[in-house]
Amino acid sequence: MRRLLALRAERRLAREHVRLAGECLGVSERTVWRWLAEASRLPRAAICSGERSGDRFEITGEIRVLLAYWHGSASAVHRQLVARAQSGPHGRGGQPTAVSESAACPAGAPPAAVPLLDAVPSLSTFLRAVRRDLTAGERAGLAEGPEAARAHDVFGEWAASWRDYVWEADHVQAPLLVDADGDLVRPWVTWFIDCATKVITGTAVTPGVPSCAFVLVALRAAVLREEPYGPAGGTPEQVRVDRGKDFLSTTVTAAFGTMGVTVKDLPAYSARLKGTVENLNRAVDRMLFAALPGYTLTLAKPRSGRRRKGAGRRPDTSGAMSFQDFTAEVLAWTHWWNTEHRIQALSGRTPLEAWQADPTPVTDVPAADLWTFTLEDDGRPRKLTSHGVRWRGRTYIAPWMTGQAGLGVTVRSMPHHDHEIDICDASGGYLGPAHLADAATPEQLEALRTARAERARRLRAEVKAAETLRRQRFAPATTAGPAQRLGALTSAQAGHELATVEHTDASKLALPDLIPPAAPPADWRTPPSLATRTAPGRSAPVPAEPAADVPPDPTAQTAEDGDAS
Repeated sequence: MRRLLALRAERRLAREHVRLAGECLGVSERTVWRWLAEASRLPRAAICSGERSGDRFEITGEIRVLLAYWHGSASAVHRQLVARAQSGPHGRGGQPTAVSESAACPAGAPPAAVPLLDAVPSLSTFLRAVRRDLTAGERAGLAEGPEAARAHDVFGEWAASWRDYVWEADHVQAPLLVDADGDLVRPWVTWFIDCATKVITGTAVTPGVPSCAFVLVALRAAVLREEPYGPAGGTPEQVRVDRGKDFLSTTVTAAFGTMGVTVKDLPAYSARLKGTVENLNRAVDRMLFAALPGYTLTLAKPRSGRRRKGAGRRPDTSGAMSFQDFTAEVLAWTHWWNTEHRIQALSGRTPLEAWQADPTPVTDVPAADLWTFTLEDDGRPRKLTSHGVRWRGRTYIAPWMTGQAGLGVTVRSMPHHDHEIDICDASGGYLGPAHLADAATPEQLEALRTARAERARRLRAEVKAAETLRRQRFAPATTAGPAQRLGALTSAQAGHELATVEHTDASKLALPDLIPPAAPPADWRTPPSLATRTAPGRSAPVPAEPAADVPPDPTAQTAEDGDAS
């Protein structure tokens, strides 16, 4: 516009210039002529600074607050602005209207929060202003929250690095059910991936919730490069995790620190900062989990209410794949990813080819040292007796202990793996494993699991019955009025329930006056009123004389005064 205005001022503006500007801007020639007419009415300073005319409707800070109140609904905000304008001091046509303040404002919103505009624009103009003045991220954030707004942000990429410089670690839960010893569970996969070459260095699969023990197992598989692991591996310089308490546990942190690995704890809800492992999680879901039997993105939760026939029994596992087969599928897919999957970001190479082509030296850790690093040490010296080693109240024995009774040892163990421990001498030398001496038989464990399941079922039934008694029901209403409770009881039923409460409340069953307290010893300095208290059948103690170095209290009352009062 400034160039066209300059041509007009020089009397050189032609229709060809206007037509060419319209073609470049994608508008009609008539629109360009209208813009020229509007620009001719603006001051020269406004034209030079590129400012628009002041009659255009703008989204103000008060309107942004209303958009946040209505969760991003621009139509609802426009209706409120129209109602507020109609209930203003002049209303429509300069006459007061009968619209009340409560009708103009939404429930719970203060009237002062609604801006009073001189002229509320049309809905189309208001929507156009919202789309113009608010970014897509701001509109999504007002409608769905900060997480939705973050999806419209632009993030940079990590700088290019070399192999074993940065690893990323994470857990992913498979959206399918597998048979784990007769129970249907959703398995978890824990793995480490090299960010530079995209090679999966270590993988561990567990049917239960992952813990620090599984992180240590995956770390051991990631660092070792000998069979059955490798050839990718070694010791990384840095590992990125996402504030998981298992990755940041004392045992895992000590293992990383012993190997000289820096653990970078990323902020919460920041998946973009570890995009390599997040992309791996999405890839395994689409490439592997979706092809396995029983795959579903959202597992149906059991319906509450009437108990199904056969509930409490073991689930039907005939159609589910076993945990062993699932583990084999995950390990086979990991091998395919490393050796056959060609990635465009790696110039069409496989992750293993990219890792082997990198000339960066690899730092290896001996298997014996790594085994020691990834075990938990309680730091307490123990002695090897003729019965074995006592640890956490249980006895562990091993064939290699023969003839070594009296030896000072230390215990190292994998977290949560209390069926087996590892024994080291006082200097840290590895002696061998030890197993639980009096381990329960499989029949006993099965009976114990059944008893625990029955107890849990009974407790759930009792809690459900208690919630039923606590639930309050109200009658439906079609007109305004006070709430009316439902659930009538007879006086006999109410008395029976209250009597049950009286017999179960320990505070009401207590009888503190059944046995009166005994009198205090005579050598105690006690108040006169307390000194007269005696137990039944006991003589009243003689009040103790005040000490010579302590003056008597003139405000103290005698026993007779206390009784008289």
